[in-house]
Amino acid sequence: MLIYEIGLERNAGNYVPLTPVSFLERSAQVYPHKTAMIEGERQVTYREMFRRCRQFADRLRALRVGYHDTVSVLAPNCIALLEAHYGIAMAGGVLNAINYRLDGPTIAFILNHGHSKVLLVDSEFVPQARQALQLIGRDIPVIEIVAAGYPGSEGQWTSYEDFLAGGDPEAPIDWPQDEWQSIALNYTSGTTGDPKGVVYHHRGAYLNALGNALATHLTPDSVYLWTLPMFHCNGWTYTWGVTAVGATHVCQRAIVPAQIFAKIARHRVTQMCGAPVVLTMLAFAPESDRVAFSHRVKITTGGAAPTSTIIARMEALGFTVTHAYGLTETYGPATLCEWQRDWDGLALEERASKMARQGVAYITAAGATVIDPATGREQPADGETMGEIALRGNTVMKGYLLNPTATEAVLKDGWFRSGDLGVKHPDGYIEVKDRSKDVIISGGENISSLEVEEVLSRHPAVREVAVVAKPDAHWGEVPCAFIALKSGAENVTADSVIDWCRSEMAGFKRPRCVVFGELPKTLTGKVQKFVLRQRATEF
Repeated sequence: MLIYEIGLERNAGNYVPLTPVSFLERSAQVYPHKTAMIEGERQVTYREMFRRCRQFADRLRALRVGYHDTVSVLAPNCIALLEAHYGIAMAGGVLNAINYRLDGPTIAFILNHGHSKVLLVDSEFVPQARQALQLIGRDIPVIEIVAAGYPGSEGQWTSYEDFLAGGDPEAPIDWPQDEWQSIALNYTSGTTGDPKGVVYHHRGAYLNALGNALATHLTPDSVYLWTLPMFHCNGWTYTWGVTAVGATHVCQRAIVPAQIFAKIARHRVTQMCGAPVVLTMLAFAPESDRVAFSHRVKITTGGAAPTSTIIARMEALGFTVTHAYGLTETYGPATLCEWQRDWDGLALEERASKMARQGVAYITAAGATVIDPATGREQPADGETMGEIALRGNTVMKGYLLNPTATEAVLKDGWFRSGDLGVKHPDGYIEVKDRSKDVIISGGENISSLEVEEVLSRHPAVREVAVVAKPDAHWGEVPCAFIALKSGAENVTADSVIDWCRSEMAGFKRPRCVVFGELPKTLTGKVQKFVLRQRATEF
């Protein structure tokens, strides 16, 4: 034993497992009378939230929920789902927030695969829940989060508020014995088979939440509007990060621009997050839906980089856009386009080009780089050599539940393999070029669908665009563009768009097929390219 280890033992006084549950305990002590959560006209203080979550945990224990037991929640952004992020963990359980757009059979798969012991359901989604419950082949307790305007279970199930009322607000908290203890189970979309269950631990949730607080400058004066689904990577861990600093959560059930603008003005919202589709909906919202506000709002987006058109429109409306990158497997954001002051004076197109980079690793992550998929060696930082984006650190998932083969496939050589292709620039900033499955190989040439999309987004009539591979007898594959037009641009033709591309990109990159219409998306705003690839075979 080294001399400096003699007598320096870990004990309860100098080592406590990290858990985001401690954020709520602290905010309840420091800001007891401050508004923690707002839902419609209802407001809950931090002291009340802490007591309610302890009641929640106490009632779950009565249903025999304990360490490592899964509790599922099928609900939109609401107070109950926020409280589930604490109450379930206080009982030692694991939160499984389910995408409420899924159908009954998929929900049933999740409930069974995750061995869920209790299900909380919002009134709006009772029909899907009933179908799932009929399919799982076992009985589990169901609690209804009553939402006005929906028939719900019509009193068949216990209401969430009645459930809480029977709990002890001073009940003890089952703190994690180990930071590696599971805190959340999130399922991937499962577009190519059954969804995979991504398991988070307390340490990762704690760190990524603080990473978000640092990255987006959350403070006790912040007001965070929930335009990102809480079920998506636990709201990118902002469910815990906003609470950590004692800021205020404002719940928003659905993406309705008029409601969002009204809440921003009414509550003086300072921060929010959303997929690119949220930015598009706000940027192109009709004048009648907009409510002017005098302060600036920071909005963080993931997925495809915002175009210069979107950036300009959002800035004019009072938003400051930041681009992040991550996956369900990395607790949401893992890298951030950390803004440099000397970029402020750049022209709009140049700023958009900088913002298109997914940036550098979060301060709470251990690393982000671009590697050769075959050898695992890091690619040169020249902005040109393509490779797979790889991430590592405490904010990478434990693995996929009951799927060691899939876990081993993505966690190897000391890195998490993202499946995304990108380059690293000389300044160390990473830029995503494409999903490996979305690269178009035409006549032996690799074409980045994101690059073609970026060019097409500059067309004056284009509101949204997605590019996929279309089978071609001669070239193997050619780009096919699916375009949603701006209002009033209905007379634009496919031929005119293709002609416009002639002066904008190399010939082999130009789309050979253009299809107009709304783009299919997931609830989190990701374009469903697998749907478009199928459609492309029909033209």
